[in-house]
Amino acid sequence: MQRLYFLSPDLETTVNIADELDELRLTRDEVHVTGKDMTHLTERGVNNATLRQTSDVVNATGRGLKFGIPLGCLLGVVVHWFLSGQYGGLEFWAHVLGMGLFGGLFGVWTSTMIGVSVHDAKVDKYENELEDGAFLMMVDVPEDREREIYEVIHRHHPEVIIDKVTPEERLHHQGVGH
Repeated sequence: MQRLYFLSPDLETTVNIADELDELRLTRDEVHVTGKDMTHLTERGVNNATLRQTSDVVNATGRGLKFGIPLGCLLGVVVHWFLSGQYGGLEFWAHVLGMGLFGGLFGVWTSTMIGVSVHDAKVDKYENELEDGAFLMMVDVPEDREREIYEVIHRHHPEVIIDKVTPEERLHHQGVGH
């Protein structure tokens, strides 16, 4: 899946694009919108974006597990060595696995708290426009339909900015929503 971002200048354009995407057989789970005035969008049946789409919470959770489990296991080895001065046996593995579990949970908890505060790269990029009343649509499209959807929306709404996260943005910005 590829995420396309549509920066729409107003409510009507956003609703029209959402309807067109529905006609193109994209589901509500694939189209999310964020902006300043979300109540009117909800009334018109447009799917609001959640923290999952507008922040780095999902990637942060993965990073928390990736670093928390090995560090917890290492801490389990150190704790066992200080408590008993030897390696091996059932107690050893209980300490290592227990601390690994604790490290994973602690890593998920702390990184998720941080990930919630890190905006998606495009939410940051278009922050001023969103404050001025524009809407940012986050649309997950199959890679083989990306060109088709881009062309349809661009042809019907030339005023809409269509964007996607570039490799450069992936390198320099940690926030990529899901």
